[in-house]
Amino acid sequence: MGTVFSFDVRMAADCDGARMRAGLVAAVASLHRVDEVFSTFREDSRVSRLARGELTLTDCGAEVAEVFRHCETEERLSDGWFTTRYAGGLDPTGLVKGWAVERAVRMLASSGAAAVCLNGGGDIQLYGGPWRVGISDPLCPGGLVTVVEAHDGLAVATSGPAERGCHIVDPHTGGPPAGGVASLTVVTPGLTQADARATAAYAMGDRARDWLEELPHTEGFAVTMDGGTWQTRGFARHMANPDRPNDRAA
Repeated sequence: MGTVFSFDVRMAADCDGARMRAGLVAAVASLHRVDEVFSTFREDSRVSRLARGELTLTDCGAEVAEVFRHCETEERLSDGWFTTRYAGGLDPTGLVKGWAVERAVRMLASSGAAAVCLNGGGDIQLYGGPWRVGISDPLCPGGLVTVVEAHDGLAVATSGPAERGCHIVDPHTGGPPAGGVASLTVVTPGLTQADARATAAYAMGDRARDWLEELPHTEGFAVTMDGGTWQTRGFARHMANPDRPNDRAA
């Protein structure tokens, strides 16, 4: 998927080590499989073949159908700000990485992990806890703007141009988001939704705050281009004291 994945797994005291290692191997293999199936850069991936009309959605199998069902839900909830179709293409990658990470964490949990932090290119799914996730300052490399604390699992996804340049556009105009922010972080229970909603919210620009306020179990935090910040009303309950050590950047 063109990015780095890191695992932090805490084993339960009575966990079988061999079972846990097998679960980790399976989780890593599942991420490689997702890349093979969903990559828009692989000519032979199922998604590429689907886009060319060589396969139907039914031909692609259950996991592809599941991802596109999630995509349809997020497109409906965002009124098209999240979409798999743009400029004649077919691209579910605004959601599929989060879905893959969330699924891999479930595999580790079922293998006996007491707590898991799986970071896929800065988008993080947590299980158990406690965990502390630092939100990077897009305007000051190496700095943090806030810290999210979770005790029983949470997902944290951030969208913005700081790491990869401007790779998210307004799907209605094809141009950069109007009133764009420097970064936008979404916190939800699952990374499938957090990943897609961070993408949609960043594309919305200054419309994002009102939209996020309306979504259940979803909170947002943004850094504006002038260095200011805003957050949804419920975001504060996820915030921790940023002065404590051992934070993980998202």
